Amino acid sequence: MSEAAPQLSVDSATGIDVTLALAGAGARSYAFVADWHIRLVLGLAWYGAAGLLYNYLRDGRLSVAPPPANDARWFGAVLVPALALYFLYHPVLELLMRGSTPGKRLAGVRVVTRDGGAPSAGALLVRNVFRLIDSLPFAYGLGLTLVALTREHIRCGDMAAGTLLVYESPSLGFAVTPAATAGALDVATAELIAELLARWPLLAVQARTQLARALLGRCGRNADELAALDEAALRQALLDATRVAPLAS
Repeated sequence: MSEAAPQLSVDSATGIDVTLALAGAGARSYAFVADWHIRLVLGLAWYGAAGLLYNYLRDGRLSVAPPPANDARWFGAVLVPALALYFLYHPVLELLMRGSTPGKRLAGVRVVTRDGGAPSAGALLVRNVFRLIDSLPFAYGLGLTLVALTREHIRCGDMAAGTLLVYESPSLGFAVTPAATAGALDVATAELIAELLARWPLLAVQARTQLARALLGRCGRNADELAALDEAALRQALLDATRVAPLAS
């Protein structure tokens, strides 16, 4: 019998627990290769377009070749932005997309903290700086080895930053759109809200309103504003926050 895939169990103060499957070497590699192609194309596209424009405006040449002599303006306008697009791709997009990138979206995975939340800017920076170590001796050899050998499938960057890579999967009974977990919510909060909405008719009125206010507070809603909302308004706020729609039966 095959061993079950490792999972992250998120303990919640609301009393609803969420289990997230941890991504392994296959999903990580797929996401990385997809992101590598995207950032390479972006960097080369900038270099080509900016190089052509710079040389044409400078001396009328249609060429992407660097000038024969050192030229600080060419360096700053052509080379530096191209390198920035390539090397800052992961930390910037993971910060803006709350632990995701286009490649991770394609692979259906996301970076989270050990409590299931979205990682901080500092954690993402540490995680990406350690790519230099994980890439040793070549082709991410160390990182892939650690992912294969560790129970939680983590590399050096995850160890240092306290992060994990998990699969994004909707809760049973509800469909959570990608926008729900890629925008204002982290994946754990989106899962908790979907679980609460699925159990809504089974809970007492006081229990479900308390849980709704707690989860909406995690979404950044003001406590005084939430206190003024009745049961129906709280349920609608949860639906609006996650764009959750019941699956067809």
